[in-house]
Amino acid sequence: MSEMRTEEEQVQALKDWWKENGKSLLLGIAAALAIVVGWKAWQQNQQRNAEHASAVYQNLVDAVVNVVSGEGDEGALNTARHLGSQLKTDFEGEAYARFAAMLLARVAVEKGELDTALAELEWVLAHEPDESQAILAKVRKARILAAQGKASEGLALVNSLNSPSFAAQISEAKGDLHLANGDRESARKAYEAAASESGQQRPLLQMKLDDLAVEDK
Repeated sequence: MSEMRTEEEQVQALKDWWKENGKSLLLGIAAALAIVVGWKAWQQNQQRNAEHASAVYQNLVDAVVNVVSGEGDEGALNTARHLGSQLKTDFEGEAYARFAAMLLARVAVEKGELDTALAELEWVLAHEPDESQAILAKVRKARILAAQGKASEGLALVNSLNSPSFAAQISEAKGDLHLANGDRESARKAYEAAASESGQQRPLLQMKLDDLAVEDK
């Protein structure tokens, strides 16, 4: 009898515990399941978005290549602008959007729309680019400023850059801007620094040095 009472007491204790805690336990399980399901749905959505952005970006690249190569017509130009705008709008915080703006800046330069190109590069810089994107955007901005007759302003921008990883590119840009400013000696020194920092053969850079040497003879 004592054993039966003990079992009955255990069953009753379990019933009492379930009455007090069962609802919260079920809610906890439901919440955990909801989190798991939600997380998986979010991951799937992110993957779909990434795949969509990649496809749109590839189409943008194709359109830009056609425009820059001169093989595309007005339709290719409009396509490039539309796709670039779509990436910037739909994926504003993603790297694809910043790359799109860089390509739109390239198209604008090709069409002589320098103010538009500057606006695209400013968009990149305002959207938290990584180091390589920021350096590239600022160097391109400096070159556009030089094309607008503002070589000194462009040089000041490039002089503000400090990145050991991109030292050669920065020095070469300095050389181009010094040359645009009419300072051949400073241009030569910057090109020589770029050649030293590069650590590899750069035919275009060597050509710039050779041109300076020929013109100074």
